[in-house]
Amino acid sequence: MRSLAVASPLPPAAAVRRRPRASASGREVISQCWKCEINQDQPLGNSLRIGHSQGSLQRHGSRNLLAAAAAISIEQAEVSTYLPKGDMWSVHKFGGTCMGTPQRIQNVADIVLGDSSERKLIIVSAMSKVTDMMFNLVHKAQSRDNSYVTALDEVFNKHMAAAKDLLDGEDLARFLAQLHSDISNLRAMLRAIFIAGHATESFSDFVVGHGELWSAQMLSYAIKKSGVPCSWMDTREVLVVKPSGSNQVDPDYLESEKRLQKWFSRQPAEIIIATGFIASTAENIPTTLKRDGSDFSASIIGSLVRARQVTIWTDVDGVFSADPRKVSEAVILSTLSYQEAWEMSYFGANVLHPRTIIPVMKDNIPIVIRNMFNLSAPGTTICKQPANENADLDACVKSFATIDKLALVNVEGTGMAGVPGTASAIFSAAKDVGANVIMISQASSEHSVCFAVPEKEVAAVSTALHVRFREALAAGRLSKVEVIRGCSILAAVGLRMASTPGVSAILFDALAKANINVRAIAQGCSEYNITVVLKQEDCVRALRAVHSRFFLSKTTLAVGIIGPGLIGGTLLDQLKDQAAVLKENMNIDLRVIGISGSRTMHLSDIGVDLNQWKELLRKEAEPADLDSFVRHLSENHVFPNKVLVDCTADTYVASHYYDWLKKGIHVITPNKKANSGPLDRYLKLRTLQRASYTHYFYEATVGAGLPIISTLRGLLETGDKILRIEGIFSGTLSYIFNNFEGTRTFSNVIILARESGLRLELSDIPVKSLVPEALRSCSSADEFMQKLPSFDQDWDRQRDEAEAAGEVLRYVGVVDVANRKGRVELQRYKRDHPFAQLSGSDNIIAFTTSRYKEQPLIVRGPGAGAEVTAGGVFCDILRLASYLGAPS
Repeated sequence: MRSLAVASPLPPAAAVRRRPRASASGREVISQCWKCEINQDQPLGNSLRIGHSQGSLQRHGSRNLLAAAAAISIEQAEVSTYLPKGDMWSVHKFGGTCMGTPQRIQNVADIVLGDSSERKLIIVSAMSKVTDMMFNLVHKAQSRDNSYVTALDEVFNKHMAAAKDLLDGEDLARFLAQLHSDISNLRAMLRAIFIAGHATESFSDFVVGHGELWSAQMLSYAIKKSGVPCSWMDTREVLVVKPSGSNQVDPDYLESEKRLQKWFSRQPAEIIIATGFIASTAENIPTTLKRDGSDFSASIIGSLVRARQVTIWTDVDGVFSADPRKVSEAVILSTLSYQEAWEMSYFGANVLHPRTIIPVMKDNIPIVIRNMFNLSAPGTTICKQPANENADLDACVKSFATIDKLALVNVEGTGMAGVPGTASAIFSAAKDVGANVIMISQASSEHSVCFAVPEKEVAAVSTALHVRFREALAAGRLSKVEVIRGCSILAAVGLRMASTPGVSAILFDALAKANINVRAIAQGCSEYNITVVLKQEDCVRALRAVHSRFFLSKTTLAVGIIGPGLIGGTLLDQLKDQAAVLKENMNIDLRVIGISGSRTMHLSDIGVDLNQWKELLRKEAEPADLDSFVRHLSENHVFPNKVLVDCTADTYVASHYYDWLKKGIHVITPNKKANSGPLDRYLKLRTLQRASYTHYFYEATVGAGLPIISTLRGLLETGDKILRIEGIFSGTLSYIFNNFEGTRTFSNVIILARESGLRLELSDIPVKSLVPEALRSCSSADEFMQKLPSFDQDWDRQRDEAEAAGEVLRYVGVVDVANRKGRVELQRYKRDHPFAQLSGSDNIIAFTTSRYKEQPLIVRGPGAGAEVTAGGVFCDILRLASYLGAPS
């Protein structure tokens, strides 16, 4: 056997527009005598080697040999323009929103022309809303609704108007001629569907796919207007898919690659505009890639040409760390791994359909999500996990996603433990009714299995399980099949969670601090996601709480201020002056969403403008109602953390603290009434505080802004033993005795006694009154003031005696912890004693403890005034923010 070399008649760059037909005689000679072999691994233009026999040549002669050579040359021309693959290709996909108007189509053309890639493959969707319009045509026709005719005219007019705005000359004429032809064919097909009252899936797919055909043609002509060669591809000629069940299809990559090579050999171009969404079966029957199919098209074609990257153009800046409609602090992620994007898609995040990722993932082709309407935004790159990415706690969780309107099904019973096939029977029953099981959680003891399904499917699932396990339920092997409605799933997604300790702890800590109860948990051993089931009403609050914790977004605290008087008003002014600094330096975002006085209140969903809170309270207020005020705060799902600040001295307001804490609302107050009132109420508050993640702070109830309560707690919590507390707790009393006048207050004593562990009522504190007994029965202030000078000599005597002894008089409160007593009385102190050295309205408190026995621990400072008291309340607010995750 010898071989004959026949060179390819066309150079590599030649464009063969139409396939020439070979002569019949030439083909016959080939079939009879020639055995051909094309070496496709060789570069374009390599010779074609033809094996032949000597006898065959002699039999057919030279004339037939020339005919055979010509036929072979023609066949070679079909494959002479070999489809290049690799980084020279960039693939872009533009969705319906991007192709929505003639101007947007022109903008798409500009983006394509601006891409410097050597070769470009552009996948387009139908114009915005057109796919829905086409589905509606089929629905109307098979419902025998005559209005399908008018609806088809609307489709025609929409595209004709767009073409006239976008194109002109011969391009416009060609497009409109094709559009008229297509509409005519569609009218005939829809008429047939109308008569039959039924449309097969292939008929429906054929009709619906026209939107992509028209948008691809318009974009192709728009690019050609710029003088750049461009071809458009009907991907039904290239993409071959096969059904895979559940209304999905799988691509046939091998056959699609062959057809793409064949198409390219006929129409090679550096820019190809291809239709998204549509494809064909192996039998060349039109079909679609189903919903979100255009993204899938781009991914498949990107894989076929081994593209450098696939860019999905949309109307958002990239992939968010959470739904920005629910979490205003959501951020754009710069990178995602394929697995992370897959998980996020599964849990409802608006990223990509999970199947879109499969074709590019096998070839490590990046997908970039970009905003066509904000070209300055770099977007999000979905790729193989970057090797240099940080693995700290804050970076390991990439995103949070939620699914609402779910129900939890719980199958429980001791007879399940160790019985093979129980789980299989449960999920087989769910499968039989077509339920979509979204999440599964099983106790390790196998005592119970619970799973989440869409709420609309749970009734059928419950019925199926009761039927399947009728005997087991009757015999008691299963105790119950329980349905819990009104649930949501919250999923934390991140590839590096698997190698980072403490992620689950932080997640559940954030949920606990937001007072969120978790009903079920699921986590695979891959740890790509942690999934929790919770009440749907808690879902947004939970999402904001965990997102805020992991993404170091501003720790947002919704604040309700009750009592905008002297202290409350000063606090509001302090919040106004410091808000920007806290947001910038500490990531703390304090939002006052309600202010209530005794008569009026002003409410806001997102935050009161503190620059004009007084005017708003005066002009845009509503009648004050404490229940409505609290409800406004507790039912606000925008902010995960809420706090009520009671700046009144009102017993009625203080009586609600317990209920507010039970609702998950933190409480901060300078109001002494709750802690100095009935002992049982105080003990209930402290017990609830210790048992929950809801905080109750009241530093300013004693000593205004001085750190007295926190100092006492610090001593106790570190194991010190309190022996005695004494001090001048009132700035007013301090001022009076520094200037030798008199009044009384002793609620501070009972508060400190209780904080030290003494269970005392206010009536248990003996008080030596500064008011002479003869004046206590005065019926009016005038009478009191008129009789008071007659007692001056007694006060002068006590002062003179003290001075003679080198001492001063001070009215002090004493908590004698060792003897479990408390008292308030007038005492004398040497002039070198710390209590004797006070000036103005200072407070002073001395802690005598096991550690500070020889020299008591002294806390001294201003103990009266709106500024320092409001400052103490402000400190408690910041302490709360720190407890909730703000940097300290």
